[in-house]
Amino acid sequence: MRKLELHWQILIGMVFGLIFGYLMLQIGWGKQFVLDWIKPLGTIFVKLLKLIAIPLILASLIKGISDLKDISKFRNIGLKTIAIYIGTTVMAISIGLILVNIMKPGDGISSETITKLTNTYANDSGVTSKLEEASRQKDSGPLQFLEDMVPDNAFAALSDNSLMLQVIFFTIIFGISMLLIGEERAKPMKGFFDSLNDIVLKMVDLIMLTAPVAVFALLANVVVSSSDPDLLVALLKYAGVVVLGLALMIVFYCIIVSTYTKKNPFWFLKQMSPAQLLAFSTSSSAATLPVTMERVEEHIGVDKEVSSFVLPVGATINMDGTSLYQGVAAVFISQALGFDLSLGDQLTIVLTALLASIGSAAVPGAGMVMLVIVLEAIGFPADKLAIGLALIFAVDRPLDMCRTVVNVTGDATVSMIVAKSVGKLGKPNPKEWDDHLEEVN
Repeated sequence: MRKLELHWQILIGMVFGLIFGYLMLQIGWGKQFVLDWIKPLGTIFVKLLKLIAIPLILASLIKGISDLKDISKFRNIGLKTIAIYIGTTVMAISIGLILVNIMKPGDGISSETITKLTNTYANDSGVTSKLEEASRQKDSGPLQFLEDMVPDNAFAALSDNSLMLQVIFFTIIFGISMLLIGEERAKPMKGFFDSLNDIVLKMVDLIMLTAPVAVFALLANVVVSSSDPDLLVALLKYAGVVVLGLALMIVFYCIIVSTYTKKNPFWFLKQMSPAQLLAFSTSSSAATLPVTMERVEEHIGVDKEVSSFVLPVGATINMDGTSLYQGVAAVFISQALGFDLSLGDQLTIVLTALLASIGSAAVPGAGMVMLVIVLEAIGFPADKLAIGLALIFAVDRPLDMCRTVVNVTGDATVSMIVAKSVGKLGKPNPKEWDDHLEEVN
């Protein structure tokens, strides 16, 4: 019998997770049962993905650079990557601003709903922690993001998933240095990292065997932890604008894939669907990175020389979905609270959201920290910031799940564009977890 494809297995797991979570809410002890016995399965899965993220970046990027044989090629890839990421982010913010100005979701929010949301969430620990983190980032200097990119201890950077840019910086220096000492001297180290890369990719295959069960657990937990349904309905128009904008970004990516790389966009979405579904379940580009790299390299055919740089950098600085959400959220909050925005303010939103996305962590909830920075940039009253965040906090988690899908899809799209431009987009060569099982039996 033909084996069910992975994306269908994951999708089935998600559907059953949603149904199971809803059924558990109808039982008095159901929520606690999910939190105690189901949620840990999803948490372990996310931890396993994060466990291999840094080893994968280290091995894959060093292998990619050492395979180049020419430093000028790496510079070419790097400049194209950054330029295209900036372009797609500006496009995302622009789409969000156009939609929110046309549909005006903030005009439909009643004063009673604003009061209820404020009372429910304004003093929530999630809101206050986002305000504190944004204040810390705001007080830093203009070149702080460059300073934060350079580690003072390589081993400390390698031990912390939130320091991914520092890991990338160290790895690039390490890989270039390997090129400069000559192929003969670098051969032992290159062999080590080539082997490490193969091992970590095999770990990805093994971890993905548990993906359907894990997304079941993750989605069940999301359902039982969801907010007041009445508040969710009140924010439906706002959420609809964000989701519509995110869907248009997916369409934009498909048009680029079709016109520039000459690949079928539906084939592209099918190959990326396991990574997209995991991004939706985990709300984390960083946690999904190992799967994204595996899908892009083996199932789409992007050469490791390109993917090993483009994808880790993208998971850190390319936040198309998050940037679009910030544009919509900033204008929505301003509409709901009667804060008029000029054309200059909206251009400020574009610039600030672009810059904030570069320094944002690829973890759940980072978008709200960036949103505070955007709101402060347009002169939004400081005493109303907590109210503004409270307005959108109820639907932040489901929207975070959706925008992470766009972030991951954007990373994959840019990797294809860069690979095509340097002649490194080849034929797919998918591998399974048991490819070499006969050798060890």
